[in-house]
Amino acid sequence: MDLSVWLPFFLAAWAISLSPGPGAVAAMSAGARCGFARGYAMTIGLVLGIWTQVLFVGLGLGALIATSATAFTLVKWAGVAYLVWLGVQQWRAPARPLVEAATDAALPSARALILRGWAINAVNPKGTVFLLAVVPQFLDLAAPLAPQYLVIAATLGFTDLVVMGFYTALAARLLRTLRDPRQVRWINRVFGSLFVLAGALLAGFRRSPP
Repeated sequence: MDLSVWLPFFLAAWAISLSPGPGAVAAMSAGARCGFARGYAMTIGLVLGIWTQVLFVGLGLGALIATSATAFTLVKWAGVAYLVWLGVQQWRAPARPLVEAATDAALPSARALILRGWAINAVNPKGTVFLLAVVPQFLDLAAPLAPQYLVIAATLGFTDLVVMGFYTALAARLLRTLRDPRQVRWINRVFGSLFVLAGALLAGFRRSPP
């Protein structure tokens, strides 16, 4: 991929990463609940989910999701159900002081956070449709596609590692000073509600006519 093509995509990747969505909510939730060191595992999962989406698009599966009403609906409602489930789990999270939570063995493991982050981004047909709309504009169809998709995946991964890492650190730094269980319960319910809201927004998402 030529530098003249990559630079505009690099800027677009920052805009994609910075835009609010389930990924940002997940990163901040993990940072607030687990601290930066453990919570950053969520970001790794989110990046793996993005790479899964790029793989789908590269293999042509994204086109199937975008054009098949049945495939789109199945993937969409799987994503909705997962986000709502995350919201319920966040609502029910124990109201422990966040300054003590980082060493609490009852918190999700790094592995669980990675899997959760992956699922959030991988089961998201809105992301697939978006990649199908954006990525082709930066591809040289006369050149081998695999190296270009690798550059695209690496670029999206880098920007998400930085942006979601910032969200994680911000939440860990600002919210982990809370000691009152009532405040912690309020924070859990805010993030839980945001997950449910993200699910509701995804439920209302419609694919463009083929």
